[in-house]
Amino acid sequence: MRIATFNVNGINARLPRLLEWLEETRPDVACLQELKADDDKFPRGAIEEAGYGAIWHGQKGFNGVALLARGAAPVERQRGLPGDPDDSHSRYIEGEFENGLIVASLYLPNGNPRPGPKFEYKLAWMERLRAHAEALLALERPVVLAGDYNVIPSDCDTFSVRAMAEDALMQPESRAQFRRLLYQGWTDAIRARHPEPEPVYTFWDYQAGAWARDAGFRIDHLLLSPMAADRLRDAGVDRAARGRDKASDHAPVWIELG
Repeated sequence: MRIATFNVNGINARLPRLLEWLEETRPDVACLQELKADDDKFPRGAIEEAGYGAIWHGQKGFNGVALLARGAAPVERQRGLPGDPDDSHSRYIEGEFENGLIVASLYLPNGNPRPGPKFEYKLAWMERLRAHAEALLALERPVVLAGDYNVIPSDCDTFSVRAMAEDALMQPESRAQFRRLLYQGWTDAIRARHPEPEPVYTFWDYQAGAWARDAGFRIDHLLLSPMAADRLRDAGVDRAARGRDKASDHAPVWIELG
């Protein structure tokens, strides 16, 4: 079973690239982020023509997450991250799939500029995610938390520690929250298959020729509960997707479960 996560950076603007990737790789489950579209602007028809059912949580111009399932629509479990009823950002959606599998698509706040309210919101959101993740672990089911975490976990996950030193993605507080999540019992799928210090990048900025220079960093992650980690067979990044015309600045990241 192939599960992938892909920050599309505007689903309608990148729809040809998304459909191309779905056709080429045929993931069983695809988690999308940064839809940048209202619910009624989600391209449901094109997605269904590609062979996928979908659930989504949209927002005009910003954020937005979706879950796609090949050949069937996911069963929605949770829309929005619990813990703050006043949070208006569309950053989390969770669905149920075959054999009791639970998959969430999440788009964690960027947190820049810091210090300030955006960084505080990021840390508070991560704390809410940790609380919900603990509840999911208590179910003792295979669970995958996939998406754009906007966290560079370690120094080998960036092309330049110096260039990113002041960025919210690499602050000690951001990294500490990510580690606290892992310490609950989650497995970072990419690092399980590609141990440090091997560099694995999932994002390359549009500026300063980052793609051509391979000046990237790893912020898209799939975290696996113990029951899901036991089934992990492989994990990787579809780097070629980033190099295509009018591509997202992220590349899809995938896992194979047995």
